[in-house]
Amino acid sequence: MPLGLLWLGLTLLGALQTQAQPSTPNLIPAPPLLKVPLQQDFQDDQFQGKWYVVGLSGNAVSKEEQGKFKMYSTTYQLKEDHSYNVTSILFRDQNCDYFIRTFVPSFQPGQFSLGNIKAYPEVQSYTVRVVATNYRQFAMVFFKKVSKNKEYFKITLYGRTKELTPELKEDFVRFSKSLGLTDDHILFPVPIGNGQLGRRERDVGTVQA
Repeated sequence: MPLGLLWLGLTLLGALQTQAQPSTPNLIPAPPLLKVPLQQDFQDDQFQGKWYVVGLSGNAVSKEEQGKFKMYSTTYQLKEDHSYNVTSILFRDQNCDYFIRTFVPSFQPGQFSLGNIKAYPEVQSYTVRVVATNYRQFAMVFFKKVSKNKEYFKITLYGRTKELTPELKEDFVRFSKSLGLTDDHILFPVPIGNGQLGRRERDVGTVQA
């Protein structure tokens, strides 16, 4: 299975890996978690809600998809046990797909693992780490997956709206490069119409009910 589809089908992680994949199997090494900041005094109730994926970078992300990769939304729904139900809605090939998974909190507020990981036999570990957020405007989230003894990582720039300031985008690019990524591993998904996502979100609400 191609790398991009594997990432999509197995985990998605609140944001998909791009549909493209690098032409070389040599991945940039994933950074140790100690090098990845963690949002101080993380407030899980304020983080919940709908986010748009405004920026995406990672060692399996290809700049070649810039202009083709469509923006999608991810919604975090907080549960009583402080885990999240996470739903991502993607518009691909004139159709909308949605994916639901669970992020389980770790011993550090703002860090999570993939719930029910046994349902994904090829995934050895999955870590989600909120790097920075002001809750009302933006968030940067780090994802790391180990699959078949290979380490994949990505950073997602979330926005409460489809547009963020140039300064926030520049901060995202700088942070991505601080983890060893290059311009070839950073892209900004193309926004799509409100109606396309909105119709599917209403359908998802019906399914979840």
